[in-house]
Amino acid sequence: MYHFFAPEGAVEDGFLTITGPDVKHITRVLRMKEGERLIVSDDQDRNRLCEIAACGPDFVRVRVLEEEIPSTEMTRRVILFQGLPKGDKMDYIISRSVELGAAGLVPVEMARSVVKLEPKKKESRRERWQAKAESAAKQSGRGVIPEIRAVCGFADAVKQARQLDVILVPYESAEGMAYTREVLGGIPAGASVGVFIGPEGGFAPEEIEALTAAGGKILTLGPRILRTEAAGAAVLAMCTLLWEE
Repeated sequence: MYHFFAPEGAVEDGFLTITGPDVKHITRVLRMKEGERLIVSDDQDRNRLCEIAACGPDFVRVRVLEEEIPSTEMTRRVILFQGLPKGDKMDYIISRSVELGAAGLVPVEMARSVVKLEPKKKESRRERWQAKAESAAKQSGRGVIPEIRAVCGFADAVKQARQLDVILVPYESAEGMAYTREVLGGIPAGASVGVFIGPEGGFAPEEIEALTAAGGKILTLGPRILRTEAAGAAVLAMCTLLWEE
């Protein structure tokens, strides 16, 4: 079933009005008609089953059939701190991470990041990445649109991560999978979790030292070395298995 978003508090007398770019997508791309059903979320993890009541050139009005349907959000809030990769890899990383349940993503300029964005480009990239996150959230039936934060330096990323309950650092020089399962399985429901992923060149030794000093838990993702665009998705998939059984 197709999934869209409407602002919080948009319900009035049992109806919701969808505006903006979604109108064209609903009426011209999907060619949906009156009576067809869809899910509408308000980005606060409130999901509603709705039925199209009327369509106009700049609006779609829907009738709320079921006020709340089960949440699709993870039971822990995971923020991905992603080392800035080359090319368009960040687009892929954001799409997969959002589909797998990440609550947000922080692009981080690390010591071994090849790409160093100019200040003027950082905001335009963030806006593009946020649009990718919204698209992935709709496709995967999320109840919220994860926030893509501004590109930051490593020290600032560690400072942000210290505000979370748990910091995880997948790294090739780590203990076995039994320890990874123990750490992930021991994170309680409702906790906030930061996951640091290195860029193509991996973490610099001083970055691992800083994350360890901040309380980061060094984990392995298995005997194979994963590319930066695969590592975050692997962590989220493991979390899904352990947390959502």
